[in-house]
Amino acid sequence: MSAPLAKRPTISDLAEASGVSVATVDRVLNGRLPVREETARRVYQAASAIGYHATRLIKQRMHQELPEYRLGFLLRKPGQHFYQEFARELERAAAQALRFRCVPIVDSWAGQSPEDIVGQLNRLAGKTHAVALVSPDHPAVTDAVEALKAHGIPVFSLLSDFAAGVREGYIGLNNRKAGRTAAWMIAKCARRPGKVAVFVSSHRFQGEELREIGLRSYFRERAPSFTVLEPLVNLETSELNYQAMTDLLNTNPDLVGCHIVGGAIEGAIAAVRAIKPVDPPIVVCDQITPESRVALADNIATMVIATPLERLCRELVDLMAIAIKDGPANAPGQTFLPFDIYLPENI
Repeated sequence: MSAPLAKRPTISDLAEASGVSVATVDRVLNGRLPVREETARRVYQAASAIGYHATRLIKQRMHQELPEYRLGFLLRKPGQHFYQEFARELERAAAQALRFRCVPIVDSWAGQSPEDIVGQLNRLAGKTHAVALVSPDHPAVTDAVEALKAHGIPVFSLLSDFAAGVREGYIGLNNRKAGRTAAWMIAKCARRPGKVAVFVSSHRFQGEELREIGLRSYFRERAPSFTVLEPLVNLETSELNYQAMTDLLNTNPDLVGCHIVGGAIEGAIAAVRAIKPVDPPIVVCDQITPESRVALADNIATMVIATPLERLCRELVDLMAIAIKDGPANAPGQTFLPFDIYLPENI
């Protein structure tokens, strides 16, 4: 005998699950009388939880009465998996916003010129209420952010801070702590003291500079027998990463660790695969991507320090909406997210 079909949730079930009356649920469903935003959101969340058949209708009713905010996002390296995933999470966070109707506009920059970034930033700001972007810390960018602020458009820095004291807020990792964490892993896992290399995409990215500072401070305080080399600039290109790692392995037999900050890690990983050093360095890299996942599985990478993109995008959308609604903060702040740690045994 077949099992009985599950009972379809009723309006009474939804009222009980959301802690309101049936009449209130009816008003949310049909928009007959105004309902407090908090109450409507509670009904919607309960409807989603119990699988109520009109959940989508409730969301539509809610959005009809909500303000519309156009949010601009300017990322970099559109061909990289990490930024493609970043863009998808931004779209998802915008679609899930409950307090306002969010229209996301996601763009990218691929060059290295601050003037190009400023041009794209201004074009994006011209059709949005607030902007968040990944950018180097450059005077031209700071001037542009200050001009947008004067016109009532808040700007947020992502992943790497810039325009301190001018931008509305920073959201990302505590990069100094991430650098110290990378150093801790290298110091604990290396078989002996030796040289440690740091790969950065540019000296203009404050977040990458803080990674290097954090790594150096750890070795200076806790493991002074290690030697940290001058940083290698790779412009986040696989070719430069491959050449830099090849040169390091061929000229520094006492290389025991590498922290690869930013993307294009596949070049450095390919160099380690090709040379097959007898005592390979401990490699710590950024972001969980198909390439870094394979590197972990093959024990070429020891640890990945990753940004929790889902949480970052959700909190970013909320912060941007607050800045639009309430105006600029009295003291521009920083939102540090806990980073995710991936190891060969937990991927």
